[in-house]
This record gives sequence, structure tokens and C-alpha cells, in this order.
Amino acid sequence: MGRKLFCELGPTAYKISVLKEAVRKDIQDMFKGNKIAKKRDNNKLKYILKGDAKILLRKLEGVDMQLQRNKVVNLKIASSNIDGVIIMPGETFSFWNMVGKPTKEKGYLEGLVIMDSKRFGKDYGGGLCQLANLIHYLVLHTPMEVTELHHHSDALFPDYKRRVPFGTGTSVSYKSVDYRFKNTLSYPVQLKVWLDDTMLYGEIRADYELDNKYRLVEEDHHYSLENGVYYRNSNVYRVITNKETKEIVKKELILKNHSRVMYDYSLIPKDEIRE
Repeated sequence: MGRKLFCELGPTAYKISVLKEAVRKDIQDMFKGNKIAKKRDNNKLKYILKGDAKILLRKLEGVDMQLQRNKVVNLKIASSNIDGVIIMPGETFSFWNMVGKPTKEKGYLEGLVIMDSKRFGKDYGGGLCQLANLIHYLVLHTPMEVTELHHHSDALFPDYKRRVPFGTGTSVSYKSVDYRFKNTLSYPVQLKVWLDDTMLYGEIRADYELDNKYRLVEEDHHYSLENGVYYRNSNVYRVITNKETKEIVKKELILKNHSRVMYDYSLIPKDEIRE
């Protein structure tokens, strides 16, 4: 057995490690001159650059539904800390700088967390990946620059009412595993996020419209068996089209999936397996 990491020595050691990572991140921002967005405004900017909605409660194989219900509580708290944030030109949106540390004292409940992209567990604030996923999906429909992104390396669950290309989500874990994007536009943008009883909603808004339209396309989706292990494969492209001329300006590969399937192989659609 290998030597344990300091953070694995117990709850106190883990808390110290989390605090150390938070301080390290803040020091990096200071020395790199990163301007982190902080201002919030309840007044909506004029145009919706991109909007979307996600189902709150999903059937996840082998996951207690109570963790899903707890997730909804966590999303409400986190969304209230982000809703209305204004990202000025040159500023960076940081998920954790807006949300803060998710703790029991703040009202967060135990939700599902994914550890090392492979193991399932539960922790206070679990389930916030869904909010980060939604924000990332919105940002991909703009020309803004994603500056920090951590993909889940494995296919953790089978599809359930999935409408977006596989693999386009992101992991977040306070505070070392953040999700960030930089406003590279010449005008401010605004993030709006909120919930109702069944859905999580999000919008990126601005006082100016985009010249181009952005959409994601998944191609060559299939499963492959390699040395007794199944993998989920696909290529995800971003297609950029000029709104006025309707001509494709660019088609760029943004993600090449080759993800180990972690769920029951019997749930893999047989017609999607490629020898």
C-alpha cells in the first residue's frame, strides 16, 4: 500500500488541505493579475445570447434519490449567489469565487459527489456540478474563452433524457477544481441562473447581440470493447454560423471522447456498440 496523502489522514487534515488550496488559488489570481467578476445586478441586460434549462431530478443508476433531492436545495443556494453577476470585458468568472465554500452552516445538504472522476460519495454541497455544467454549456455558445475546465474522465452514468453532446460537462470541487471563463467581448455580459420545481435555468445576457450563432454537434458516437473494458467514444464540434449570411464560418473540434464506462454494461445500447 502506498503512502497516504496528507489530506487522507483524517477530517482535520482534509480541512487544512482545502484551506491551503483556496489560499493558493487566491495568491495565483493576485500575482497573475486576474480580475475576478464580483458585481451583481438584478436588472436584466437586453438580449439573451444563449439560454437553456436542465432537469433537476434524474434517474441515476445506483444513486439514492434523496441525494438528488438534496442537490436541489444546494443548487438553490449556489444559484442565488451567482444570479445577476456582471462580467466586464477582460474580467474572469470564477464559479467558486461566486458560490463560496459550500458548508452545512450555510444550509447545504449532503449530495452526490464524484471523487477522482471514478468513485461516488456524498458531501455537503454535492450536486453543484450541474450548475457548472449549465454555465459551461451557455459559454460554449459564445466566443468567450474558457480558462479553467476539468472534464469527467469516465462515463459515469447511462443517458437519461440527455439533450447535449456527451462529455461537455465539467467537474468542480472547492476550491482547487474551479470552472472559469473570461469575457473576451468588448461589452459586459450577465449570467442569470434560477430554479423552479422541476428545472434549472440559465441565460447569458448582454446589451448587444452576437454576429454569429454557435451550436454543438456530436459525431461518430459509439461504444468500443478494449481488453474487456467498454469505452464511450465521440467527437464534439462547435459549428459557428454567420447570422446574416447563414454561412458556416468555422467548425472546430472541441472534445474527443474516449471514456471508460463505469456503469452496468447491460445498459449500453447494443446497436451503438462497434466491434
